[in-house]
Amino acid sequence: MESKTKKTILFLAIKVLVSSLLLVVVFNKTGLRNILLHLQATDLRFFFLAIALHTFILYIATLRWGLLLEGKHSLGKLYSLYLMGSFFNNFLPGAIGGDAVKAYYLYRGTQQAGSSMGSVFMDRYIGLFALLTMGLISGLVAFNDLKHLGMHWVIPSLFLLFIAGSLLFFRLKIGQRFSAVSDFYEYFHRAIRNKNMLLKAYGLSFVVQSLTLLMIYLIGLGIGQKLSFTALFVFVPIVILITMIPLSISGLGIRESAFVVLFGLTGVPAEESMSISFLWFLSIASASLIGLVEYIRLRTKKV
Repeated sequence: MESKTKKTILFLAIKVLVSSLLLVVVFNKTGLRNILLHLQATDLRFFFLAIALHTFILYIATLRWGLLLEGKHSLGKLYSLYLMGSFFNNFLPGAIGGDAVKAYYLYRGTQQAGSSMGSVFMDRYIGLFALLTMGLISGLVAFNDLKHLGMHWVIPSLFLLFIAGSLLFFRLKIGQRFSAVSDFYEYFHRAIRNKNMLLKAYGLSFVVQSLTLLMIYLIGLGIGQKLSFTALFVFVPIVILITMIPLSISGLGIRESAFVVLFGLTGVPAEESMSISFLWFLSIASASLIGLVEYIRLRTKKV
């Protein structure tokens, strides 16, 4: 137990270090004063609209999760868990992941480990697949621009890597000797036979990803920057994928660096890219505070 605690603390320290170093590099490049000037000039109407939009995005994602659970749980309960998961992802990333929170509280109510873990995994998996598909299609539309930038190979490579990783993971059935993991694979194979459910979940994922791009577009407008098609539909999916790498605190540092580098290729100044990145994170974090209220309500209800 002590060894596990030390590893957790070490991993958290590494995350803090990575975030800190990357933020220092980005601030040196953009200038803290320039970023503060952009943030002060932000049209708050767009910022608050982005917060409201993210709350709605979480609701659409909850609809997708409900589909994957075959309608066996109330939408209100699942939305509450989704909000809680968002809160843990953004405010307690070093303690426990939001997906783990959702799976745990769902399992507590059902005692069905397979469907609890499996549905959370499928929810994330389908969302990621839709994101990559959107990036791939958009990459074809913007192929000439991407080829000029030398970036035409990135999304196709990530897509192929995702497919190869998926085939390997499900073919090897890693950890299936454990009953909970065995139940997880059983849920997965049962789910993929329900083509109608998967298509609906996939469609909802496109709605989620499209609204996320709209959210970033609105934030850009709030600081007077109209983002291009390539920046939104090709580079934002790449940013999201990079941010999912668990090497920083809530993606801080990694996300900002990716925005500055990728948006810079489309002509967006570094300080504006940094401002958009920070405001996007801040709007998501603000919306996820509702999850804290839900967590307190759930804990109080249990007492």
